[in-house]
Amino acid sequence: MSDGPSPERPPGWSADQPPPYGAPPASPWTAPGSGPQPVSYGQPYGDQPPPPPPYGARQQPPPPPHGAQPHQTLPPPPGYGHQQHGQQYGQQYGHQPPPQHLRPGIIPLRPLGLGDILDGSIKFIRSNPKAILGISALGAALAAVPVAIATAVLNGQVTSLSRDPESVSSGGVITTLVAGYSGILISLVVSFVVTTVLTGILTRILGRSVFGGKITPGEAWNLVKGRIGALFGVVVLVGLVMLAPVVPIVGLFALLVANTSSPQDAFGLIGLGLLMILLYAVYALFFNTRFAFAAPIVVLEGRGPVEAMKRSWRLVSGDFWRVLGILLLTGILAYLVSSVLSVPFSLASSLLGVTGSDGVGVIALSAVLLAIGSTLAAMIVYPFQAAVAGLLYADRRMRSEAFDLVLQTAAIEQQRQGWVHSSADELWHPSNAARS
Repeated sequence: MSDGPSPERPPGWSADQPPPYGAPPASPWTAPGSGPQPVSYGQPYGDQPPPPPPYGARQQPPPPPHGAQPHQTLPPPPGYGHQQHGQQYGQQYGHQPPPQHLRPGIIPLRPLGLGDILDGSIKFIRSNPKAILGISALGAALAAVPVAIATAVLNGQVTSLSRDPESVSSGGVITTLVAGYSGILISLVVSFVVTTVLTGILTRILGRSVFGGKITPGEAWNLVKGRIGALFGVVVLVGLVMLAPVVPIVGLFALLVANTSSPQDAFGLIGLGLLMILLYAVYALFFNTRFAFAAPIVVLEGRGPVEAMKRSWRLVSGDFWRVLGILLLTGILAYLVSSVLSVPFSLASSLLGVTGSDGVGVIALSAVLLAIGSTLAAMIVYPFQAAVAGLLYADRRMRSEAFDLVLQTAAIEQQRQGWVHSSADELWHPSNAARS
């Protein structure tokens, strides 16, 4: 039953009949903000929002803004999406470029890699070339001159013998050989002394270079001269350890040679000799690696020879194979550099002895060429090898004793002061080690 028109119902509406012109259903692509509004008096039924979808039904994607293409992918809003989320995550949880380590001198003050050690060794030479190359050249010349003279005399004697064998007396040959090998022996002794002293001076310069400071050879000598006795003690003790198996091996080999009578025994003796050489090489590499830090410990920590060797053994124990590999690589690089620098002078000296006369002038010129080649090679090789040993020692202390924290603290204080004080040398003392 109808009650007549009502302000809530349009004219002509009845409950038995739907409205003749119902509004179309709302478009699913209505732009945000322009969707269906709440029903108010006077709106037709069709303007009401559609009922919500059943639970679990798949909903339509949100409509694009006005003017966008139907298949256009819209950019995510700010603060949403993988890139923005990654940036916020990185800023919040530390995914940023790693901080730069302190590097006031030739190395970064953190545990060192192989590249750091080799680069630091080259920077060590370049940081103070006049002092480092100058003192190295002086030491190399003192060691090279005697052996150069002896080698030149021997080359001259061999040349004379090849040209006129009958004119050379046996007494002259013996005298020449004795003089030549005496010169080589003297050169070995001088080289032993010079290399030991040079190692101490270069190590002291290296200790200051880690902090970016410079020191003259005279100042380094004043700091090192009190440790020269301990340095010689270390070198002698390590040399005795290296030579310990040589005497019994040589004695046993001589005994076997004396009792060899058949070709089969000779072949067996050669194989045994090669095996002994191989075993001795392993022995020498092992102990040379174990005692590689003894000289830097004597200079920088002020320890005695035996204590320095024990401490070197303990430091190497934590990373033996790595230390051995770096020392072997350093030896190969030093040999290659030495060969490149010295071989041309050696060839020139040999050619001069073959093509020239056997006079004193030729012998002197040949000796000068040999001395120049040896000095030029040693003045580069000496500081490079000393720097590698010193930086390896510093690296092992950083890794086993957290010594890098001590160096970093000191470097920050020195940067604040604006200069490197001589007290930086005291930081290498064992009292600054966590475990000595």
